[in-house]
Amino acid sequence: MIQGTDSGSVARTDTGSSTPRTTRSRRSSLRGTALNVTVMAVATGIVATLALPGYAVNPAANADGVEAAEAMAQLRATQSQSLTVESETAQTVSRDQFTATSEEELAAAQAAQAAAERRAELAASYTAYSGPTAQDFLAAPPASYSQSAVVNIGLQYVGTPYQYGGTTPAGFDCSGFTAYVFAQVGIALPHSVSGQASMGTRISRADAVPGDLVVLNDHSHIGIYMGNGAILDAPYPGKTVQARPLWTDAYYIVRIG
Repeated sequence: MIQGTDSGSVARTDTGSSTPRTTRSRRSSLRGTALNVTVMAVATGIVATLALPGYAVNPAANADGVEAAEAMAQLRATQSQSLTVESETAQTVSRDQFTATSEEELAAAQAAQAAAERRAELAASYTAYSGPTAQDFLAAPPASYSQSAVVNIGLQYVGTPYQYGGTTPAGFDCSGFTAYVFAQVGIALPHSVSGQASMGTRISRADAVPGDLVVLNDHSHIGIYMGNGAILDAPYPGKTVQARPLWTDAYYIVRIG
């Protein structure tokens, strides 16, 4: 705009022109800065891509990573795991079987051991006997024989252990005992049940007196009759000479002499 002045000079007044010029200058500067930043970012990305190792671009590895990520995501979603064991793989557990010896078994074992020791002692005693035999008594028989003497002599050996084949106080069997007793009254008897039974006379039970012989019908045993249905005998292994009631009715009486 041109205005006149009182001094006659001409002056140009520029209104509104300085402000737009300054704004355009600032905008140009900002556009330049943004362009520079963009260029630098692109360049940095290119350099980073070129710097990656070979495996970073392996498709298979990337696929595995994707599958692993998906599996992890699924696990996190369910928040649980399960383990299935096939029945064939189940382990069988068994308890060892243990047994303990009962008190009865211990007692039986101790009794068996004691019996064995006792048998060993009796065998040793039987072997060591050095006293008189039936033959010794027969060599010098007494003047007379009495049945009461037989009973009294027999009672002296109560407690003598049974010994199969025994004929002395170390151990008697049934016929060995009667032969030993009768030898002391001067009568020789064979060492057998049937042999001794044949040495005398069979009498009725009503006539029997103490000192006669008691013979079982089957000739399995013999002893000295004690009266009142009793017998003095050497019973069987494990027992001793004793007077006891007759346990059977299958017997008969023999009188010697």
